[in-house]
Amino acid sequence: MKISFSPRLKQVWKKWEFVLTLIILLEIIIFALKNSKFLMPRVLFGSMNDIISICIISLFVTFVMITGGIDIQAGSIVGLSSIILGVAWQDFGFNIWAASCLAMVAAGVCGGISGFFIAYCGVQPMVVTLGGSFLYTGIGLLVSKLSATESYKGIGGFPEGFLRLSKYRLFGIIPFQVIIFLILAVLAYILLHKTRYGREVFLVGVNQNAAEYSGINTRLIIMSTYVLSAVSASVAGIILTSYLGTAKSDIGATLTLPIITAVVLGGTLSTGGKGSVPGTALAAVAIGTLRFGLPLCFKVSQQYLDIPVGILLLVIIIGRALLNRPGLRTKSVIRGRIPHK
Repeated sequence: MKISFSPRLKQVWKKWEFVLTLIILLEIIIFALKNSKFLMPRVLFGSMNDIISICIISLFVTFVMITGGIDIQAGSIVGLSSIILGVAWQDFGFNIWAASCLAMVAAGVCGGISGFFIAYCGVQPMVVTLGGSFLYTGIGLLVSKLSATESYKGIGGFPEGFLRLSKYRLFGIIPFQVIIFLILAVLAYILLHKTRYGREVFLVGVNQNAAEYSGINTRLIIMSTYVLSAVSASVAGIILTSYLGTAKSDIGATLTLPIITAVVLGGTLSTGGKGSVPGTALAAVAIGTLRFGLPLCFKVSQQYLDIPVGILLLVIIIGRALLNRPGLRTKSVIRGRIPHK
């Protein structure tokens, strides 16, 4: 008996987002079989607290990578935003929410500076954002010197209203950070997939010269993606500061690898022109589930968690490179595996 699938169902099966959903389900099943506590709603949703920064930032780093760029300075901007918030509130008397806004504005300026050198000066994104990573980390340390509190201790004692940003749970189960992530994911999806701006981002990634000739201000588009990425890093830094209850300049130091991995695993090409917000969101959740489940269920030390994430990144990049090799594609056409157009 031959089973037939509708065209719509076939399209869903072929989508990378469907594969990512299967990966997440497989992770949940494996971890749950090993440790039944993994399926407890408070434990499962509570794990999002540790990965929410990766989830939020990766949404908007997707914009950067679709244009053909890369952003490895987001982690340093997380720390810079955190310490600016803390110093502005504790030492300069800012209202906590005004201090948060100041941190986001400062992050936007940092992203704009990097984006300017990339878009208008033609400097390689890797070089600029690598330099920006060191620069903004150093600025964060300088800002921490303005505080009466020693930098290694961090700034604490934040108002209860600010701490509630991470403590509140909807229905007593779902952390407020998850709600913020979902809202930002919807906004990012609409911006990238349903607006003219999003179409221009894709066109710049496919062919910047052609996009320029069609009347698109490609340099402004590229610069704007780095601003969006930096502001999202600032939002993540504010949420992380609320969750930890302390502001420090180095709280985002370990985020770079998981962020880039989430974007690439989500289906965004490192060469630009292709990517999706749903794919990145699912990939971020998959990575977060992996980083949470391994220590809980298999007693893997936190210091070794970058190893499976790094392996995952290499496998995805190498696998796609092999599948896209012209020789392999030609053989597939000859054998009838890929329809020849």
